Amino acid sequence: MVLKTSTKHTIGWKDKIDFIDFGFNNLPVKIDTGAKTSAFHCSSIELIKKNRKQYVKFVPLDNTYEEFEGKEFTLPFHHIRTIKNSFGQEQDRFVVLTNVRIFGEIQPIEISLTNRSNLEFPVLLGRRFLKGRCIVDVARSNLSYKSKIKGDL
Repeated sequence: MVLKTSTKHTIGWKDKIDFIDFGFNNLPVKIDTGAKTSAFHCSSIELIKKNRKQYVKFVPLDNTYEEFEGKEFTLPFHHIRTIKNSFGQEQDRFVVLTNVRIFGEIQPIEISLTNRSNLEFPVLLGRRFLKGRCIVDVARSNLSYKSKIKGDL
């Protein structure tokens, strides 16, 4: 069930959200208004076919995260998008659709799969996800997570 709200939440420069389809809770995310598409740290990313339909098979996170179990996931292929990485290099990435819980609400997210092992945050939330949902206050952090811990949500 996807819940939508017309209320925009204030989000800080970083937060922790739940990736409910993968069973990850309180996963650290960086808010990046300079990125159009959100990104998720994965390895072994591969396009496969099942019954004449395309899927993306991947392993989220790595052993530097306590949530990592090495479990492989397969989601329907959404599309390939050319994205400039943080070093200015263009990459073609598989994009999948999944769901996250943020500010107590389940929201759909379109997310590109990429290796972010050399970066501090395993997840980047970009403008496509933030638009219409959040107002960014770069002086604050972990607003969704703090609301969750206090039981406000």
